[in-house]
Amino acid sequence: MNIFLIMLISVFMAGYYMFFAPNTKVQEQERDYAITLSDLRSVAQCALAVHNAKINNNSFEDVCVEQNQITSEFVCLDSRQEITDCDAQGIKRPTASFIITATGAIDTSDYNEMMEILEKGFSNNGSFGIYQDGVIIVAGTTAKRNVPDSIRKKFDLQDGQLMYMTQYDKPDAPRTFTNPGANDIVCPSGTEKTYRFGRWQCLGYNLKTSCGGDMMWDANLMECVPDETRKPLCAGQQTAVIVDEVWECVNPFGERKCPNNMIARLNYETLEWECVEDPNKTRTVSKCRLSAVQTIRGRGGATLRVTTNICTDCEKLVVDEENCTVACVPDTSKINNANCYPGRAQDCSGIKRAFYFGFPNKEYLANVSGVSESEVPFDSSHSQNRRFNCLDCGAGRIDTSLSVYPFVAVCKD
Repeated sequence: MNIFLIMLISVFMAGYYMFFAPNTKVQEQERDYAITLSDLRSVAQCALAVHNAKINNNSFEDVCVEQNQITSEFVCLDSRQEITDCDAQGIKRPTASFIITATGAIDTSDYNEMMEILEKGFSNNGSFGIYQDGVIIVAGTTAKRNVPDSIRKKFDLQDGQLMYMTQYDKPDAPRTFTNPGANDIVCPSGTEKTYRFGRWQCLGYNLKTSCGGDMMWDANLMECVPDETRKPLCAGQQTAVIVDEVWECVNPFGERKCPNNMIARLNYETLEWECVEDPNKTRTVSKCRLSAVQTIRGRGGATLRVTTNICTDCEKLVVDEENCTVACVPDTSKINNANCYPGRAQDCSGIKRAFYFGFPNKEYLANVSGVSESEVPFDSSHSQNRRFNCLDCGAGRIDTSLSVYPFVAVCKD
């Protein structure tokens, strides 16, 4: 009897030890923990698979999607962080585009295990974490991704949901280009036919507006002209002229070879060298005696005997050998004479300034060759002082077709 009781007690103690020993409880806890981690990892892997499929515009179909209540959508926001149509164009174009994937809420007791899974296996997946109090808590970092209220309301987010939020650039809608239609047009001169904005249009030629060197574009003449603002100040007797589209100071002598009894002179109107008579070598032999010579001054018919020099510093005396009468005519060689023209002759040149002679009246022109009556203006802007004057057209320019250097200068309207 005693032996039987002893054996029964031994069996009972062995069974108790087998079922309630400490090492057995440890094994059960480890097994439960491993199962929990496996389940949570499956949730994260399934959510990631759904999200990647959405990025590639595909669908991920698996039983885990329904089991874990996983949803994934394209969401677009406007400038006020409100949800808008992703296909909107023009001024209603979305300012931000997202792909959002969310799972069902996990138990609060599994937060630590899920964060451990995300840190070890999903640390490179950006804003992939647990949603709580309006933010996404990302494992392994201190960063928190704010979730706009409009997205929170749309997905009805609850604390504990696993959430993946990726921003992307929505591509522009493909453009379609149509070939020009049959509706042709005839363009006026100065324009060319161009197909723009889905229709034919007449556009002006791309005219030249820039010039090289010291030249500038003249919109009225439609050509490059010298830029007077770049004209240099030359020393001595030198004069500034355009050479190969650049201002240069040149010596007025020796630039052109002229025949005997002639000298080289720069025409300031055309900026070209020309040969003129040398006043120091030209001698006029007259058969008339000075005391018998009569002079014509002022209006026709007025004759006086020559007693003094009746010509101005800008004029020379011309003798009519037939009847021994004389007249005063402009002397172009006196332009550089300070008594004739007080300024610098070099300054009265270019496209805006030119010389003219102050003819006193129309009768005076009868003895001046090369200038007709109709070409000489007699108005308030032209002096009648019988000297050389400089006409400045200001904002306008010299009309070269009506001007005769250096006798007549007319401004273009």
